[in-house]
This record gives sequence, C-alpha cells and structure tokens, in this order.
Amino acid sequence: MFTGSAVALVTPFKEQSVDFPALEKLIDFHVAAGTECIVVCGTTGESSTQSHAEHKRVIRFTTDYLKAKRGSNQYPLLMAGTGSNNTAEAMDLTIFAKEAGADCALQVTPYYNKPTQKGLLEHFRTLAREVDIPQVVYNIQSRCGVNVSTEVMVELAQEPNIIGVKEASGNIGQMSDVIRLCPNDFYVWSGDDGMTLPLLALGGKGVISVVANIAPRETSRMVHDFLEGRVEEARAMHHKMTPLVKALFIETNPIPVKTAVNILSANPEYGLPHCGGFRLPMTEMSPQNREILERELRAFGFSF
Repeated sequence: MFTGSAVALVTPFKEQSVDFPALEKLIDFHVAAGTECIVVCGTTGESSTQSHAEHKRVIRFTTDYLKAKRGSNQYPLLMAGTGSNNTAEAMDLTIFAKEAGADCALQVTPYYNKPTQKGLLEHFRTLAREVDIPQVVYNIQSRCGVNVSTEVMVELAQEPNIIGVKEASGNIGQMSDVIRLCPNDFYVWSGDDGMTLPLLALGGKGVISVVANIAPRETSRMVHDFLEGRVEEARAMHHKMTPLVKALFIETNPIPVKTAVNILSANPEYGLPHCGGFRLPMTEMSPQNREILERELRAFGFSF
C-alpha cells in the first residue's frame, strides 16, 4: 500500500455531466506532483449526487487513464470509493472496481440507517470476503451517524482484504488504540487534514486529504518529513497549512475545495482545470466565506 498523501479528488462537472477532459487534467496534475494515491468517488468527489452509471464510468475512466499515465511506476495508486449503506449495492460497486482494475476500494461506514456494531462488522466482513480486492474502511461518524468501535476495527483488521482505515472519527484516543491493537501491516491514514500530524506521531501512515487537491506537494512533504525524522519541518508545514485547512471546511466539503480549485484554475501555472459547479443539494459558497477562502489562499502563497 502507500505511506504519504492520497488526494480525495474533486469530480469536475460540465452542465449535467462529468467533465472527463477536466478529470484527465486533474490526474495529470497529481501524477506530476508525486501524489501517492488518487481517490475517486468519495465524499469530496460528490459521489452522493452521481448516478450509479456515472459512478462506474468515473471509476473505469480514472483507472484506465491513470494506469496509462503511470506506466511502469507503482504510484499513484487508484482507490475507488465503492461504499454504501446498502451492502448489496456496495458489493456491486466493489466488484465493478475490481473488474475495472482499481488498486483498492474505499468503504464508507453505512450511513443513515445507523447499524449496530454487529451490523458494521458483518457489512465490512461480507464485502472483504466476497470481493478479492484490498479494501479500506472509512470511519466518519459526523457524516454517517455511527462510529466503528475499536473492538470492531480490531476484528476487521484480521481480514486479509481489509488493509487499513481512513480515520475521521475525530477521536485521537480511539485512533491511538486502533494503531496499538491492530497488526503492524494494518494502515491507519488520517481522514482529517488537521489531524494528520498528531496521527503520524501515534504511528499513522499518512493522510487521505482534501487540501491535497490544491497543495499536493506540501501535503506529501509534511508526511514524509515527519516519517523520515524531519519533525521540525513537518511541524512548520502543519502550522502553515492550518489556516488554509480551516478555510477549506468553512462550509460543507467539498464546496470550499472545489471552489478553490476553480479559483486557482485561472492561473495556468498551477495546471488545474476549472471543475464546474455543484449538484443540488450542494450550492455555491456564500460571498462572505469565499472572501475568507481567497484570503487564506493568498496567505498560503497562491496567486490568482
């Protein structure tokens, strides 16, 4: 698997369709930046407003295009979001991702129906045992309404196809327990940019990042600086990025980060495409919050 930075990629839209030429440019941007893994069809990718047909087209397209771009190189890997609150639906998407050639699948905690811990265990275990592809649990109680307990995570870590967890529970004590109690080859990545450095200090392997959409090199450098013993440099980057990270969550993700990509696309030196608007119920940023975002982008060093 990978240590370092994965980008939770935005999905570009044009009118009512996915903008595949813009998606190519996004992938080119991250290949050039040395991003270790590209995650498609996650929360940041607005998967919840894509039809199943679109979801599968995005997985197929990005897998084919990325593999052609990376050639004989190992990275970036392609992680496909295939989770659902319906186990059968998640199964269908995960089977498709495997057949399309994705390197691994991201399984979000079932949302809305709030399963018990037993239900969570059976959901993830069923997917892992039925589909032979590396799978990553995505634990984010704030969106899904239920937390995957440490006890369940320890059991899931025994499954050969469950290779790690994207941790966005916000509970640093739980993250510490998961790292301490799970096997050494069970990867724990931060799912919250603001928690990446503390999690690395506990033994985390990196981050599945929102801010990496616009600052992939800096995000990866912070992780590798820490893991390679350059702690002061990592700490300095963490503090530099913190105001920008806060601005990227001033409204519901992915509204600010997609807005930021679109703002920076006006400057050709960054190589970012314009990624279009949002599908309801997501809406454009308020003018006041956009001003804050633009201020923090400039403070970080971007020009537009």
